[in-house]
Amino acid sequence: MKMNIFDVYPLINVTPVKALGSNLWDDQGIEYLDLYGGHAVISVGHSHPHFNERLKTQLDQITFYSNSVQIPIQKELAEKLGEMSGYPNFQLFLCNSGAEANENALKLASFVTGKSGFISFSGAFHGRTSGAVVLTDNPKIIAPFNQRNDVHILPWGNIQAVEDKLKEGNIAGIIIEGIQGVGGIHVPDPEFLKEISNLTIKHGSKLILDEVQSGYGRTGRFFAHQWVEGLVPDLITMAKGMGNGFPIGGVLIHPDIKASHGLLGTTFGGNHLACAAGLAVLEILEFENLMKHAEKMGRFLLEELPKIQGVKEVRGKGLMIGLDLDREAGPVRSELVAKYKIFTGSSAGKHTIRLLPPLNIKINQLTSFLDSLKKILI
Repeated sequence: MKMNIFDVYPLINVTPVKALGSNLWDDQGIEYLDLYGGHAVISVGHSHPHFNERLKTQLDQITFYSNSVQIPIQKELAEKLGEMSGYPNFQLFLCNSGAEANENALKLASFVTGKSGFISFSGAFHGRTSGAVVLTDNPKIIAPFNQRNDVHILPWGNIQAVEDKLKEGNIAGIIIEGIQGVGGIHVPDPEFLKEISNLTIKHGSKLILDEVQSGYGRTGRFFAHQWVEGLVPDLITMAKGMGNGFPIGGVLIHPDIKASHGLLGTTFGGNHLACAAGLAVLEILEFENLMKHAEKMGRFLLEELPKIQGVKEVRGKGLMIGLDLDREAGPVRSELVAKYKIFTGSSAGKHTIRLLPPLNIKINQLTSFLDSLKKILI
């Protein structure tokens, strides 16, 4: 008997073997338009020549050594990230994924406050690791091992519920997505975020902004929360678009939080090859002005999608968009792939399609998608 892959994903019957920009080709040579970017991972486009060259150069030098030695490319990445993100005085902890970034942010908040409780919100998704999975209200992904009674999942947008829970004490932090992804592309109200920030300061808790899906220029700002003027979280988590497909994650940490040896740790986090990928992404974002482009393309979609018959509501910013249909989304997504060769996102609600394309998507490609969607929804 041959070993099989553990079957946990419903698979589209397509086998991509080649990719470039916002396009994929399968093993039959058929071309597809990618408006999903593999869960928002492909930020600067598939097989970008600068990205590929950066990794090839690093492959010829050194790909990995542990964090027990000096790794100058980590500092290079941190400096570039600080410059482009607007957080030059923050500290960077490098890891391998978004869930791992959130785990470490949760630990830090608990370490520095001496408290164990956390607040998250209905519809949240912060990863599938032991601590992160408890922060969701999706019972399908919470094993008995994960269950605990000091995590409080509150109604989205209800600031009074947040204040009441903080008054009870023992809340180490509040974690919230810059824009809810799996929950259906819900943009938090700016005043809600400001009030959360004020309340964490008042009650001695930490504010964690999960920008794993909504960060790295996707919304037209480096992080989605930067649409809210003056908001400065204590911890910012990131991954997905950070490496354009290469596994890398990170936590930006407020300068008031002090590090000590052994506080956090990682074997593979911040390895040379991952840092090369991270630098390549930042360089492409900068010299191709992709954040501005994402904002422009997002405005186009937000203007055009509501005009389509069968689209009930459109939410999001930049190239992180959710559209609610007047029917189930699954069959529509399937027809987009099978008939029109277009990938869109799932797992955001029964009637919701997610759009998370590479940030260098072209307007004619988006127009092609709009035309195809119109034909399906007639």
